[in-house]
Amino acid sequence: MSVIPPLHRPLQQFFRSGPMPCPYLVGRVERKLFTRLVGPQAGEVNSALSRAGFRRSHDIVYRPVCPGCSACVPVRVPVASFVAGRTNRRILRANADLTLEVIPAAANPEQFELFALYQEARHNDSDMNRMTPGDFASMVDEGRVHTFMAETRDPMGRLRGAMLVDRLEDGYSAVYSFYDPEEPKRSLGTHLILAMIERCRQEGLPYLYLGYWIKGSPKMEYKANFQPLEALGRDGWAPLTI
Repeated sequence: MSVIPPLHRPLQQFFRSGPMPCPYLVGRVERKLFTRLVGPQAGEVNSALSRAGFRRSHDIVYRPVCPGCSACVPVRVPVASFVAGRTNRRILRANADLTLEVIPAAANPEQFELFALYQEARHNDSDMNRMTPGDFASMVDEGRVHTFMAETRDPMGRLRGAMLVDRLEDGYSAVYSFYDPEEPKRSLGTHLILAMIERCRQEGLPYLYLGYWIKGSPKMEYKANFQPLEALGRDGWAPLTI
């Protein structure tokens, strides 16, 4: 069996999107650099590009390249340094009755019902709120590269939250999460992240990638609550300074 030397593997093709209204900061325009995850090297490419600040959606990995704007900052949690503060310890106590289960990434009606409830309550003005069961299945199924679904359930077995997660070479990437919006005191979104940080710790994985922190965007600023947090800048990954 012949092996293609690394220098002779097909080059990854990148593309630039056209300008679109920014979904996070009013009045700004976004453009993305993106490529598709295909072939036997998809997992390796996903890991390398995640370290370079890219994110996955379906079978596309992308990074903002917006003219005149650098608000989107790639961030990750250095698991060995993370210590839950008072607020996060309270959230862990409030959800001590929940169990975390990791299952294969395959969409099902129970997940979609919770996803639709979450979108209607939290993002009712977004395109994702118009997703059909088929659209949801595509989000979960397309581009899977060492991907699983992490689910949290209460003692009655009711699904309370779920996170689509990619296993990278140096950690986990939180692709997308959704949870029961009718239990605000539980802070279920934060609990999912805390649960995945702990799972990284148990498996000896150094990082949990959280995507982009965007100062001034309520949808993205919450990520700064997981300190210490590392950000990717011109000189590589370094502690995030706010």
